[in-house]
Amino acid sequence: MEISDADLVQLLRMALSGKPDDAIMFTRRLAKKIRTAAPEAADSLMKLAKDYRNSTPTRSSTLANLPVDLESRLELAKVERQVSLAAEPIWNAAIHGAFEQIVLERMNEEALAHANLHPAKSLLFVGPPGVGKTLSARWLARRLNMPLVTLDLAAVMSSFLGRTGNNLRNVLDYAKGLGCILLLDEFDAIAKRRDDAVEVGELKRLVTVLLQEIDQWPASGILIAATNHSELLDPAVWRRFDFVIEFDVPDDENTRRVITQLLDGDTAGLHAALAIALKGMSYSDIEREILRAKRKAVISETPLSRILEALISERSRPLTLKDRKRLASELQSAGYGQRSTNRLTGLSRDTIRHNENAAGEPESDNG
Repeated sequence: MEISDADLVQLLRMALSGKPDDAIMFTRRLAKKIRTAAPEAADSLMKLAKDYRNSTPTRSSTLANLPVDLESRLELAKVERQVSLAAEPIWNAAIHGAFEQIVLERMNEEALAHANLHPAKSLLFVGPPGVGKTLSARWLARRLNMPLVTLDLAAVMSSFLGRTGNNLRNVLDYAKGLGCILLLDEFDAIAKRRDDAVEVGELKRLVTVLLQEIDQWPASGILIAATNHSELLDPAVWRRFDFVIEFDVPDDENTRRVITQLLDGDTAGLHAALAIALKGMSYSDIEREILRAKRKAVISETPLSRILEALISERSRPLTLKDRKRLASELQSAGYGQRSTNRLTGLSRDTIRHNENAAGEPESDNG
């Protein structure tokens, strides 16, 4: 099969209109089309596409050109050339599977290209504050060895919407040329529903431009949008992303994992009880409480276990009866007697005794 005049016109149109990733994809498609009839030419086309991708400007030269606001001269985004993490993110099975898929796609770009496919290039992170959205973006940048560019959309919103539009476009153009992970934080600040009666026409047009940018984002990088308020997003936003990853507060197992990550083995007996006491808190809130307890232990020269017991006691009061009974069971498993368990959970000693005797039986919130 030969390359037609229409194919050549289409390829030139992509190249001249400034869509190199589309041109690379189309070149690979043409190589596959003629491979049987002209294998050498097909190999040349594949090499051409690969060489062009690898010949993009060096990261170091591009990094130096971070755009600034023309009036304030402040940089419009934060750039991390090499991302490092103090701790690994803790995910549930669904999120872990999504990130495994994203990384595998990047590791198999050539195989995808031969099938006329490209790896995922746009991700939407939704969930309440403190559940790991930013940490996950940082993890992905480190895992793929890509620079991370972070733009806080709420921070660049200007009373002069025209200037906001220019600033946003400048950062997007910069990130596209860099081949990086671009994190658009507080995404709902700009990608609101376009039927919002209080928003002016300029902002609505800006949302439209942003949606087009997501559609046309080059496969050489990854655009991540993060929001704490998914209900504010324009419905058209959701279907634009290759992956929508929903984060939530950790379950009991992951709460215990983050507690173990933050504490040493000397307090291991309290970790299960702490996981119940801190139930419903975000990862960042759990970290804040544990670090505050560790600081207090150092300053007051008090054993950390005593400070953690006080934290358990404080947090146990709002728990349901069912969870307080679970807490009592964990404390007794850790060697606490009925009197200490009563002090930490607020349960009567009769309830604790009955709970101990009925261990393993299902309990209701009203039980």
